[in-house]
Amino acid sequence: MKTRSRNAGALAALACLALLSTKSFAEDLKPLTRIAPEFPREAAAAGADKGHVRARVTIEASGEVSRVEIVEANPRRLFDRVVVRSLSQWRYAAGAAGRTTDIDVEFQR
Repeated sequence: MKTRSRNAGALAALACLALLSTKSFAEDLKPLTRIAPEFPREAAAAGADKGHVRARVTIEASGEVSRVEIVEANPRRLFDRVVVRSLSQWRYAAGAAGRTTDIDVEFQR
């Protein structure tokens, strides 16, 4: 019985530690440098006057973005290229490698 209560206490302590580290982890995911994407000519030529893209960025230990993945786009593929190019230039505070965050980008002409 004592082993179970010790395990429960250890699990509670780990859960609390995970919450604390998640908070500081989230604070590290605020960009220090942002480059805003421009409304692409291709979208204007296609008749689009607005759009939405959700992208997931992977951040290296140095704070540089190493990967940009398009998670959702409306309309599809019209804004993807400018979002990838722009978010690839964003910089974050140094921290753990492999951090990820989702970013919503709205376009309005």
